[in-house]
Amino acid sequence: MKRIAFILSLAASLAGMTPLAHAGLNDFLESVNIQAKADKNGFTTKLSAQFGIPESNVKLIVGAVSDPADAFMVLQLGQMAHKDPDDVLRLYQRGKGKGWGKLAQELGIKPGSPEFHALKNGNLSFTGEKGGNAVAQGGGQGRGPGHGPGNSSGRGNGRGKNKD
Repeated sequence: MKRIAFILSLAASLAGMTPLAHAGLNDFLESVNIQAKADKNGFTTKLSAQFGIPESNVKLIVGAVSDPADAFMVLQLGQMAHKDPDDVLRLYQRGKGKGWGKLAQELGIKPGSPEFHALKNGNLSFTGEKGGNAVAQGGGQGRGPGHGPGNSSGRGNGRGKNKD
């Protein structure tokens, strides 16, 4: 009995050590919005570097979406789906309110795929470094508002270490 109590206690303490592992997509997007609003020019520059597209194109996307994080998602989904950001932006605008998961599916990202799990769990990274898009840092429910983005460069694999 003591052994079971010890194991449960240890599991609970380990779970408490990784609060970011349960942040999910909403928390990730909120963090991106905070960073973007703190440094609008820097945000555009970081997106350009991370997704390998010209700043002028990034500015157009940022200007066409509701929140800066939506621009990130348009680029991220495009990259995951190997679609042009303009195509993703059109889908985003046409289906506003459906959700990022629905948009991902419309772009050909299959539920159950590593890319879909990374999206759902918020296992994404906003680094501003070329190709530095998806890492296994998130987790949780990941119900993001709006729609998603992408880039046709194909860099990054969008794969996290989640098992659902």
